[in-house]
Amino acid sequence: MFHRNIKLVIAALIIFTGIWQFTEGNIGNGIFLILLTAIPIFLYFKNEFILLAFLKLRKQDFEGAKSWLDKIKNPETALVQKQQGYFNYLHGLMLSQTNLIQAEKYFKKAISLGLSMDQDLALAKLNLAGIALSRRRKIEATNLLTEVKKLDKQNMLKDQIKMMKDQMKKI
Repeated sequence: MFHRNIKLVIAALIIFTGIWQFTEGNIGNGIFLILLTAIPIFLYFKNEFILLAFLKLRKQDFEGAKSWLDKIKNPETALVQKQQGYFNYLHGLMLSQTNLIQAEKYFKKAISLGLSMDQDLALAKLNLAGIALSRRRKIEATNLLTEVKKLDKQNMLKDQIKMMKDQMKKI
C-alpha cells in the first residue's frame, strides 16, 4: 500500500504523457491516456481495498473483508479522511460480532472522521446505541437513537430502532 499522494503523481504523469502524445500527433493515444487518468484519481478518493472489503461484507465474508482491510498498513497516510472513517466503520462492523469494547472505539472514531452517507452514519450510531444499551447507559442510547431517527430518512432502520426502544423499556 502506498501513500495516497502517489496516486496523484501517477495521474499527473499520465496526463503529461497524454499531452506529449497530442504534440506528437498521436491524438488517439492522447485521448486514451487522458481518459486513463480517471482510474488513479478515482482510487485516490475511493480506496481499492475498502471497496473490496465492502464487496466481501455484502457476502457476509467477515474473514475476507478483514484480510482486505489488513492490507492497509498505515491508514493515516494511505487514505483520505472520509476513507479513514470508512476504514474504522468497517472494523467496527466486524468487531461488533465479537468484541463490543473495541467496536465502540472504532465506531466513535469513524463518526469523528466522518462518513459520506447518512445511512452509514445512522448505522454506526445505531450500533453505538446498542453497545450503550448493553452497558446500561440508557441516556446515551436514547440520544443516539434520536440522532439515528433524524439520519434515517428512508426508514430503513425503523424496525431496529423500534426493537431497541422496546429493549430500553425493559431496563
